[in-house]
Amino acid sequence: MSEIIDQFYTPLLIEHGFIRDPNNQQYGALGVCWKLSPEIGEGTYWTYGQKNLFDIKIHNFFFHEDFMLECSLPECLSITRYDSISGEELSPYRRLSAGCIKTFIGDYAPYKALIHKNIPIRSIGIEIAPAYYEDYLKKLYPEAQINPVDAFRKIDQTSDFPEMSQLLTEIKDYRGEGLAAKLFYEGKVAEAVSMVVEYQKRHPDKPTNKLSRQDIESIQTVAAYLSDHYASDIPLERLTQIACMGTTKLKSCFRKYYDCTITEYVQQRRMSQAEYLLAYTELTIGQVAQTVGYSTSSRFAELFRKSTGLLPGEYRKMAQK
Repeated sequence: MSEIIDQFYTPLLIEHGFIRDPNNQQYGALGVCWKLSPEIGEGTYWTYGQKNLFDIKIHNFFFHEDFMLECSLPECLSITRYDSISGEELSPYRRLSAGCIKTFIGDYAPYKALIHKNIPIRSIGIEIAPAYYEDYLKKLYPEAQINPVDAFRKIDQTSDFPEMSQLLTEIKDYRGEGLAAKLFYEGKVAEAVSMVVEYQKRHPDKPTNKLSRQDIESIQTVAAYLSDHYASDIPLERLTQIACMGTTKLKSCFRKYYDCTITEYVQQRRMSQAEYLLAYTELTIGQVAQTVGYSTSSRFAELFRKSTGLLPGEYRKMAQK
């Protein structure tokens, strides 16, 4: 087993209620499969790693109760696709969403997230260690000017990375063994790094000006208003009046500060409330849709599935069992 798995993930998984499941052949034979203790939840966590270079993880589990996940992630570059998830990152606060590619820069800083009960965490991800991107790559390509850290940080969270999504699917579906499997995983990790570097080239940084304190306070006021009135159709003109800004400046400042558009911010608030209503009330799906601001159940269901990876009815069934 790799150093990464032995030194970090084995104690972390044991601490959070996972036990080895050596007879589980659900994923690639080279990896190690874990299962969640029945008193805590259900499902599996598969890991594979090569020495101290990289590891691959496939999640498919859920907790019986809301679970506060707290850990210090090692120094690494991580890229993950969630197919199903419900919860919030708390440091800093951000809603966990399905259907997009996320990156994370680990450096032993505390990571904290609240995972909602009974909703499956289905994901596939790659983590590469400093030994890979600081030593291994530089020895192979000494002439190349590669800065994977900046490239991974550039992505952060995006739904516009189909080639990476396809690569992660190929890893998830692979069932090879022996040397062929080792070469396959090593090749896919290298391919993933190259995709991230190319993504950075296609999306160069644009010059940005820091927001003034007054602009920040105005944007925070707009966000507070949106949080209180997310279920209403709010005219953009009203928000410009609240912020005392023109339309273009408001949109630009809001995106700079919250790293999302005003529409995306409202939708996140709506989805969070919809999850609560589906889990803890007997309102029909149509009533939930109307309560959070959607005139049709079909549109609500489409956006809810995009956000969580589940249809509203599926989410309710899992959350209320």
